[in-house]
Amino acid sequence: ATTSAEVRNLVSQVPQTDGGILSAEQYYVHVPVDNLTPKLPHYYRWRTADGFVSDIRSASPALPTGRIAPFRFTMMGDQGVDETPSQPAGLVAGDYDDLYYKADNEPSVKHARNINRQIEASRPDFHILAGDIAYADPSGAGLPPQFAGHGKTPPKGFDKFNPFVWDGYFQAIEASASTAPWLFATGNHDMEALYSPNGYGGHAARLDQPSTGPKGCPSAYSFVYGNTAVLSLDANDVSYEIKANTGYSGGAQNTWVEQTLAKYRADPNIDFIVCFFHHCAYSTTSTHASDGGVRDAWVSLFDKYEVDVVLQAHNHVFERTDPIRSNRATRVAGDNATVRGKTDGTVYYTVGGGGRPRYTFQDGEGVSYRGHELPDTAVPNSYVWAPDGTKSAESITWSRVRFLNYSFVRVDVVPGIPGIKASTMSIGAIDEYGNEFDRLTFERDIPVGPIFGSS
Repeated sequence: ATTSAEVRNLVSQVPQTDGGILSAEQYYVHVPVDNLTPKLPHYYRWRTADGFVSDIRSASPALPTGRIAPFRFTMMGDQGVDETPSQPAGLVAGDYDDLYYKADNEPSVKHARNINRQIEASRPDFHILAGDIAYADPSGAGLPPQFAGHGKTPPKGFDKFNPFVWDGYFQAIEASASTAPWLFATGNHDMEALYSPNGYGGHAARLDQPSTGPKGCPSAYSFVYGNTAVLSLDANDVSYEIKANTGYSGGAQNTWVEQTLAKYRADPNIDFIVCFFHHCAYSTTSTHASDGGVRDAWVSLFDKYEVDVVLQAHNHVFERTDPIRSNRATRVAGDNATVRGKTDGTVYYTVGGGGRPRYTFQDGEGVSYRGHELPDTAVPNSYVWAPDGTKSAESITWSRVRFLNYSFVRVDVVPGIPGIKASTMSIGAIDEYGNEFDRLTFERDIPVGPIFGSS
């Protein structure tokens, strides 16, 4: 079968620090294909009018709602690119790329490429990225853009920006993204103020996100894959730390979050609920730690509707909490533990080691992971961002696993049988070389009564 493509043209005119204009004209091709058999590989290729024919790739359509078959997905955030953009001329390593690693950060290693290869080898049914995608805007404040060449910085009140970063980014993820869908939340580095509205207009040309969220919030959406509901939330709307887009939805996103969580938790064919977004409700790094805006907006809803897992980024490390309810850990959940979201609470992951130079934890705060567990993982000197944009000190006991190097999570979901066998969701934390350093298994019992199979 042959189908036509939609070509979206994105034109960028970026003021330069030297008074000139950086011009870019980029084309993004979109082809919707419907009514395909779930989980069955379908083969495709591209053909253009000038005679070009691509190689053949394959991808498998999603599962419908229900306890139908096992599946796998992967997740990380804060990725960027390992290759210095070729445009405009004159850029060197460290300009608009990830290659400004410190000496203790293995500067000769292409960390984002390693993570991409591990994701590709994992063969996920889909991949989710919790914001800070390409870093075309390495400043990340959501301010008006200027292109600053090598050795230059924009004046106060402007963000650095180079739209050509996206060309290298899509090339870097192609091996995986051509066979499994990549879905994105937006982080602070994805607020590209050149494009309206709210810095998200460029993503509308580049990406095809589900359009199931509240009007005006393009990176807030939800979908169901098998027995698992997934919500992408836009934490830029609620952040107390970085306020360029804080409040832009006028509360519409928060209303949608509650309505959507209520709908999914009431659905007898859905076992697990997973939310992913950028700014962290719970994390302890020295750079960003926890965002009180996220806590105030959503944590009570996660408690109320028994969200099983929250996947965050923003902090360029790996951190996992114990199960949390009402801002407190309910129990210790060490490596290889089993967690029941209905009674134990929500586990919060920070998975910001997708490729960007890593952060550190608080002074005196050690790492703790498989084979290197600390006897006491409490952190007396963490903080949470307050409504006025200041850091409010907090002493916490919910941080269970901390790992500094590059990583992603691999999630395997196995549907159960009503009244007989619980559904499970197993989350393994994997470093850039394929080594697992943490695992949790989440369980949901299925009472007799829900329909077995699709709804």
